[in-house]
Amino acid sequence: MNIAVIGAQWGDEGKGKIVDLLTPGASVVARYQGGHNAGHTVRVGGTEFILHLLPSGILHPGVRCVIGNGVVVDPVALFSEIETLAAQGVDVGDRLLISDRAHVILPYHRDLEALSEARRGDQRIGTTSRGIGPSYEDKVGRRGIRVADLADTSEDGPLAAAVRANVSARNEAVRGGEAADWRALHAEVCEAARRLAAWVGDASVFLARAFEAGGCVLFEGAQGTLLDVDHGTYPFVTSSNATVGGICTGLGVGPRAIGSVLGIVKAYTTRVGEGPLPTELHGAEGELLRESGREYGASTGRPRRCGWYDAVVVRYAARVNGLDALAVTKLDVLDGLDEIPVCTAYRCGGRLIEEFPAGRAVLAGCEPVYERLPGWSRPTAGVRRYEDLPPEARAYLARIEALSGVPISIVSTGSDRADTILVRGGLVDRWRADRADAPTVQEAAP
Repeated sequence: MNIAVIGAQWGDEGKGKIVDLLTPGASVVARYQGGHNAGHTVRVGGTEFILHLLPSGILHPGVRCVIGNGVVVDPVALFSEIETLAAQGVDVGDRLLISDRAHVILPYHRDLEALSEARRGDQRIGTTSRGIGPSYEDKVGRRGIRVADLADTSEDGPLAAAVRANVSARNEAVRGGEAADWRALHAEVCEAARRLAAWVGDASVFLARAFEAGGCVLFEGAQGTLLDVDHGTYPFVTSSNATVGGICTGLGVGPRAIGSVLGIVKAYTTRVGEGPLPTELHGAEGELLRESGREYGASTGRPRRCGWYDAVVVRYAARVNGLDALAVTKLDVLDGLDEIPVCTAYRCGGRLIEEFPAGRAVLAGCEPVYERLPGWSRPTAGVRRYEDLPPEARAYLARIEALSGVPISIVSTGSDRADTILVRGGLVDRWRADRADAPTVQEAAP
């Protein structure tokens, strides 16, 4: 059984930890969208690993990892990440496959994104300015450079022509700035091509053969549902499809290959950058969540905006992704609160709204409708058995299940891999039954 791991809020839900946890039951972990603007933090035995492009499965020896055609790849960032992991004792070796159809991020993409954000002024999106958006723009505009194109390193070939044309367009756009030299960049690209060559291949064919051989694949998403370019809080979104449909287009697999879909949610809500966040807290409560949850971006270090759990958002994510189960992370961050508000609906213009609206103006006028649940005084941090959770914490989780209509299969009670509860009777049980080498983490019945 293959499993898709999808962010069901605005990203940063803890997908990296969950993928890392499930990887021992998989033969392949495949990333299908985004770029190095995403950041997955995985902590194992006191060691922290921060991943941006590489799937979280890379931390497990013997597991193959795929970067799909739906990902935009900055070679410099990828090489740096591989070198950092090597210094931490993780050897990528021949376990990585990069789709030859993936598009490449080059320095002029970063320049154009920084220029675009500056021109927006107060209407800025809040991007990481790492060139992700302009690379996707080039892809859709049919002027992008793909990994396969790097094979021709001649000075009069199509690659050189594309670099020259794109650098000329960059120089025209960035008037008053230093002009880039296309020949110098072409030389850099050719060197990157040489280093990438051993990892390049046809990801769709590789995955098809893995399926035929009975291999089990984890599909790893980046960002979250509310940052999806089609289904998110547009225009404050990323430039790719972070929802489940991105798997098919971003890896070259059919929908039947997906299997089950696991949605990852925090026990509260966060987002990075600009855009709406209906349950956002601006005072001491928001700061408490931020500091207790170490809510700072893995990619940029930016402080995350924090708010209470938004059931409207998760219901929406459950519908557009077809979620089979939820993994709830950072439950321990709520330890010690007297009561915990949960947003069950929005009130806008005197109307009660229970489905997430598309319009910016409508969303801007929405106020969260809260149901207040009792908190718990006994800590949940590090708890690894469901029955050892405080009764109030179990009631909180049960209410999340009821409001989303999706059963909870995993509860995370800390940042380390082992601080996890696997709930018997759900998706993870089926995963464990399907794979003899499933995760060796304690489980308990709710």
